[in-house]
Amino acid sequence: MGRKRSSVSDGSAQIRILAVDDHALVRQGIAVLVGTQPDMTLVAEASNGREAIQQFRTHRPDVTLMDLQMPEMNGRDAIIAIRGEFPDAKIVVLTTYKGDVQILRSLKAGAQGYLLKNTFHKELVETIRAVHAGRKALSAEASYEIAEHATDDALTPAEINVLRLIAAGNANKQIADQLKITEETVKSRVKSILSKLGANDRTHAAMIGMKRGIIEL
Repeated sequence: MGRKRSSVSDGSAQIRILAVDDHALVRQGIAVLVGTQPDMTLVAEASNGREAIQQFRTHRPDVTLMDLQMPEMNGRDAIIAIRGEFPDAKIVVLTTYKGDVQILRSLKAGAQGYLLKNTFHKELVETIRAVHAGRKALSAEASYEIAEHATDDALTPAEINVLRLIAAGNANKQIADQLKITEETVKSRVKSILSKLGANDRTHAAMIGMKRGIIEL
């Protein structure tokens, strides 16, 4: 009987899906959408990264839909852990975050797809099929974000450290003390950060940094 349930009418195997999101309503939406597709079945759900790893081990899904911001363990760390244990795992990030650095970080972690929640009703089904077939798939908005900043000068790790402390509300002297560098060095890095991000001031730079996923608070 189990064999019949996991096959569509033409006899080909269904795409088995794991949905990972800390919001039950999102998982419910995925379940409804997947349930309308004859070539797909939702085999398991998880509400955080740790559960995702456990459910992946148990069910070995063909495609995993992974949120990024979750309690206990975030989606990116879960992707790294799952891909470390199962190198062939196919994972699609499903998130509200469209920052180009966040997208690239997820792809480097091992995700093959990146989809925004505000478009998933239109794009989810085809994205699942594309990733299952071995292709990478980015939503149109995600592709635009990457293209928009493709030629930007990236912040150095040292500049990212300064930006993170700026976003936390630290003044130059406090940043210098925490990083054990001079205030002049901090000022130089701040100037470079503003230039690279096209920011008007420190607050603007912090906002851009968070929007693009360069830093997280």
